[in-house]
Amino acid sequence: MAEFLLELRSEEIPARMQATASADLKRLVVSGLNEAGLIHETVNCFATPRRLTVVIEGLPTEQPDTREERKGPKTDAPEKAIEGFLKSVGLTRDQVEERETPKGNVLFAVIEKQGRASIDVLGEICAASCAALPWAKSMKWGNGSIRWVRPLQSILALFDGTVVPFDYAGISSSDQTAGHRFHAPDYFAVQNFADYREKLFEASVILESAERQDLIRAGADKQAASDSLVVQADDALLREVAGLVEWPVPLMGKIDEEFMEVPREVLTASMRAHQKYFSLETADGDLAPRFIVVANLKADDGGKAIVAGNERVLRARLADAKFFWDQDRKSSLDSLLPALEKIVFHAKLGTVAERVHRVQNLAGGIIADAVSRSLELTEPQAGELADKARMAARLAKADLASGMVAEFPELQGLMGRYYAMADGEPADVAQAIADHYSPQGPNDSCPSAPVSVAVALADKLDTLVGFFAIDEKPTGSKDPFALRRAALGIIRLILQNNLRLGLRDAIAQSLELYANELPDKIDGNQVTLDLMAFIADRLKVHLKEDGIRHDHIDAVFGAASDDDLIRLVARMRALGAFLSSEDGANILTAYKRATNIVRAEEKKDKTSYQGEAGFELIEQPEETALLEALIDCGKEITPAVAAEDFSAVMSSIARLRAPVDAFFDQVTVNAPDADLRRNRLLMLSQIRTAVSAVADFSKLEG
Repeated sequence: MAEFLLELRSEEIPARMQATASADLKRLVVSGLNEAGLIHETVNCFATPRRLTVVIEGLPTEQPDTREERKGPKTDAPEKAIEGFLKSVGLTRDQVEERETPKGNVLFAVIEKQGRASIDVLGEICAASCAALPWAKSMKWGNGSIRWVRPLQSILALFDGTVVPFDYAGISSSDQTAGHRFHAPDYFAVQNFADYREKLFEASVILESAERQDLIRAGADKQAASDSLVVQADDALLREVAGLVEWPVPLMGKIDEEFMEVPREVLTASMRAHQKYFSLETADGDLAPRFIVVANLKADDGGKAIVAGNERVLRARLADAKFFWDQDRKSSLDSLLPALEKIVFHAKLGTVAERVHRVQNLAGGIIADAVSRSLELTEPQAGELADKARMAARLAKADLASGMVAEFPELQGLMGRYYAMADGEPADVAQAIADHYSPQGPNDSCPSAPVSVAVALADKLDTLVGFFAIDEKPTGSKDPFALRRAALGIIRLILQNNLRLGLRDAIAQSLELYANELPDKIDGNQVTLDLMAFIADRLKVHLKEDGIRHDHIDAVFGAASDDDLIRLVARMRALGAFLSSEDGANILTAYKRATNIVRAEEKKDKTSYQGEAGFELIEQPEETALLEALIDCGKEITPAVAAEDFSAVMSSIARLRAPVDAFFDQVTVNAPDADLRRNRLLMLSQIRTAVSAVADFSKLEG
């Protein structure tokens, strides 16, 4: 068994593409090995800014010999059929066998292939893998026609210490590679992977991304600790920077004090997006006037020139940010609103100004009312909430017309908060402006302040209704307008804030607000149905992640055409608790038995057994006990459902267990007397009706 090592070395590969590219190269090579019958043990892949590497252990030195039999036509088949078979197997008539079968004499081809040397097969696999490697963006260079992410510079390919010969993009494979661009640019030969990794390290290249990340983290922490500071955690930036350097050297620089009056989010965004710097914090959590830059070399002066150069570049960056900050505050948010009339939200859905009008009415109307009811606010408090929700919704998009957001789009909403505070707006209004885009994903924090909840919910509802109305729904994995995220945001805002909102009414009001932008042919009822189904699907996904079983979700949705998410989830939790008990499990069994009997008899009799059984047709005490229990259960269930006490509903259903068990043990449903039989079937139907008060038990598993 031998080792195979492949390295593709090029000019700098974009950091965001490295992990995917190394995984793709591994996949293509392994697929080629499997097709060639070369069984292997372990596979590892690596990526640095200038190289993709795959190492495979435990490869045989030769392919295994193969023997394949193919059955052909009968010996007396038409000549053309026989010729076609011979051509397909690459043999002549005298090289195939005739065998006697129950259906007559048949031609059989026995194809034996001797295994080739692995080194020859690997060359073909490598060339094919290089050509098939997918890139999001690629380029041509020189006079060649090959497209790759960046110009290739060398190919290293070794099998058991021997060069695997192949050519790609005008480059022949060899046993040589080069180290760090500045510290060790000369070529050197390697013998195997261990030798390769060791010599790369000596040539100032750290092969493993995880090791580079650890070095960056440790070096940055050490630099920060020297000034009693801590590095602001940013795993995504850490991964990206590790993809920009082969020999990371963290260094600490200073931020001029004049820039520290700019909001910290602006400073960190500028440093992160443009310069890939790590921000530092004081022990109190305040932004420190320091940053960490990761160099890709060991400087003779200890990095002083590198730090000075980066401080100079950052100074220019932050001067721009400070300029926008100062200029934007010369105007109020309110004065920026006319500019929104020139910003198109969507060609079919009007401008941002029109969107603001819709969100303002939703937030201050039906949604503010729902928030007020959920919080049990007094009438004056509810009025104040509605006014503040309208105010926040009116100003929420104004920062889109600011210079800062034009430069840093990721700060929209957040800058609106700062500008609102500078304008003297109420604190909860300013916070609602910052929060109205949230939550933007499953891991994003969800607003809980009443004004923030109202505006965030209205913003997402307007988005969903508008795009569903113009039939721009998500398809498959495509969701260009992030509608799934908006639906999940609505769900989280409602559930985490215990918000009692009728979604159908809210959708209807939103559609009315779209009246001027949408064509008359829009079917509002269909939009509502489609959107409710979409939100229901997102709710199922959300609740599955929350530990609620999928069949419990389906069962509750199957029984209730409800648009109150709080009530739906309460049903699901009560159902789960009930079914986890012994009574619940037995009632489920009894329900399925009763349902199967009724369904079979309905099909046979071509009728429906719906209605209430009567005492006048009862013969046995077990029938009396069951009917009395069903009547009592019905009397208890109706007010309990109205009071949303679903645990009480389940307790009532649980008391059916004993009379149901006794009924099935002692009573023959299909009695000879037709009236008696019908009455007993009606009792079984009433069991089905009783348990359906909370969920459709037919959708439950087990």
